[in-house]
Amino acid sequence: MRRIGLTGAIAAGKSTVAERMAEAGAQVIDYDKLAHDLSGPGSPAIELIRMAFGNKAITEQGALDRVWMAAHVFAANGKQAVRSRHVLESILHPLIYRAASESERQILGRFGDNVVIVHDIPLLTEVYDELPFRFDHIATVEAPVALRVERMMRTRGMSRAQALARIASQTDDRWRERISDVIIDGSTSIEQMFEQVDSLMSSWRREMEGK
Repeated sequence: MRRIGLTGAIAAGKSTVAERMAEAGAQVIDYDKLAHDLSGPGSPAIELIRMAFGNKAITEQGALDRVWMAAHVFAANGKQAVRSRHVLESILHPLIYRAASESERQILGRFGDNVVIVHDIPLLTEVYDELPFRFDHIATVEAPVALRVERMMRTRGMSRAQALARIASQTDDRWRERISDVIIDGSTSIEQMFEQVDSLMSSWRREMEGK
């Protein structure tokens, strides 16, 4: 088995890379999806979030109000925003890691150890020391800030200020690159990006097979 950590700058193209890896046969554990599932109605995190942030952080349907939380934790500035983010992470992260471990167990149950498992973790750099996993390889997807801002404004409806605030909330690009042994260029054409991903998948399979 090969366990791969996948991360990247916001709007650099990580989701596209993850999709291509899945098409090439990797089993992808999407931490954003795990977080979404764990903060839905009736999930274990909801009452903890309500206790920490109040009813304003919960929608009428009983899920995490992502718009409210984004405005108060990710787009806001200052010490209070940082503290709020840490509180939210302290609630969600242990639940996410437990769910990821269970997902990996199920994957290994289906495929044995003849599989490439990709842990798609947007904030891998920030949580690296917390994770109950170690990786055979870590890949990061990077692209210039100007391109990422343009993508967020075009595809996510953000203002330039909102896009820059989200970028500022992430770890500096150099830290992602420092822990990664593979850097995928998210500013190239989709064909070039897919070619690089396919090459990586082939090399990881050869490692797995001892070739």
